[in-house]
Amino acid sequence: MAKNGNDHRRQPRIVVIGAGMTGILLAVRMQQAGIEDVTIFEKASRLGGTWRENTYPGVACDVPSHMYTYSFAPNPNWNELFASGDEIQAYFEQVASDQGVQSRIHFEETVTHCIFQENHWRVTTNQGREIAADFVFNCTGILHRPVLPDIDGLDRFRGPTFHTARWDHDVELAGKRIGIIGTGATAAQAIPELAEVTEELVVFQRTPQWILPVGNRTMAPSVKRHLRKHPASLRRLKAFFTWFMSQFLTKAVIGYKVQNTIFTWLCKLNLRWSVKDRALRAKLTPDYRVGCKRIIVNTTFYPAIQRPNVSIETEAIEAVSESAIHTVSGKQHALDVLVLATGFDPMAYMRPMQVLGRNGQSIDQAWEGGIKAYRSICLPGFPNNFLMLGPNSPVGNYSVIAIAEVQCDYLLQLIERWRDGQFDTIEPTTAATENFRNYVKSGHRKTVWVGGCNSWYLDQEGSPILWPYSWRQWTQEMATPEMADFNTDAS
Repeated sequence: MAKNGNDHRRQPRIVVIGAGMTGILLAVRMQQAGIEDVTIFEKASRLGGTWRENTYPGVACDVPSHMYTYSFAPNPNWNELFASGDEIQAYFEQVASDQGVQSRIHFEETVTHCIFQENHWRVTTNQGREIAADFVFNCTGILHRPVLPDIDGLDRFRGPTFHTARWDHDVELAGKRIGIIGTGATAAQAIPELAEVTEELVVFQRTPQWILPVGNRTMAPSVKRHLRKHPASLRRLKAFFTWFMSQFLTKAVIGYKVQNTIFTWLCKLNLRWSVKDRALRAKLTPDYRVGCKRIIVNTTFYPAIQRPNVSIETEAIEAVSESAIHTVSGKQHALDVLVLATGFDPMAYMRPMQVLGRNGQSIDQAWEGGIKAYRSICLPGFPNNFLMLGPNSPVGNYSVIAIAEVQCDYLLQLIERWRDGQFDTIEPTTAATENFRNYVKSGHRKTVWVGGCNSWYLDQEGSPILWPYSWRQWTQEMATPEMADFNTDAS
């Protein structure tokens, strides 16, 4: 274990898997803490994670831009209130460049095995590289593994077919008949863009969504100049958005009646005012509580769905043929292009990587009865191995950057204890993990996530994977590790 010549404490060898938002954050924070031996593996040729992967038309963040920034890298230059995907990607690339992170990243190198042996992790990549690490941080993200629908004949369709996270920009869409499967947050952004260029757009809807009528707006040059000149104004703007999201939208979904009533009223009124046709409005009306699925922030979907070249199909899809989609009633929709807005597998986390912890137990074996993680990030049986943005992180309509920063600060406290020689390995006790799991489950009973819908928020047992309490409560509980909840070993 290396030591820094300017510091009598131990220097950890750290591997970060993934160079998305969280991986960049960890590299910077480690550097600020004086930790130099940090290696980042990134499977793609560029950093950026979600914002590198998703380049579909209309892609944008649904969290206000000035809130969606690192605390150490405020950005007064956002062009829109809700930044576009390419602008967010540029922001992350700029931060990585400014902070000297790029040199630590091994691009196009996928971690295939991560095995715990003799109090350290042996990390192997698809390039044949093998390195030892004292700590491993899984920054593989929540939405990185696209889900394809299980539809008979999908592979028979002769036209271009692609998932929104694998958008094929070489396909000419103008004047084409396009079918898009799905009406979630991604589809709500892409559909208005597609409607502008297609001859015909058929939207295949399984479940309608509640939409909050908050529109995007361009940031005037004068506003950006003011924010550049007055950093205090930029801080106040970010603080306002943070306060609003934590006190209103977040509380609306975790059981606060006043906030939920307000957002329920806004979403229902938006649907009533935006869609005049009763039959269409009925198709677009969810049968579950507002917030049970992620609330969509959008003002362009309802106008787009009412365009003359757009139709919505609510019948179940029976099969796909070479040139059409067929519904269960026998209806046929002839198409030239098929777009799959069918989401991601949020439970994949670091998989399909092979992770073996104590006694050779694999992560799949450990999670057979459900994902087990203490405080979302620490894994029993997998010492010194952390899962960023794991289950029960408070990701419901909130900035994942803010969430990741709190988790990073928590874990850095553990690493500082390691550097002081207090232990060599650390992992949560089984009892503490189970207590945390029960504590979270108890809180879920009052949330809207158990309000009668089938969403990506639910795990294999039907339990939400989100944090059911307030943002303030979460930050307070994450302020200092409770060391009694951990098992530690010293060599």
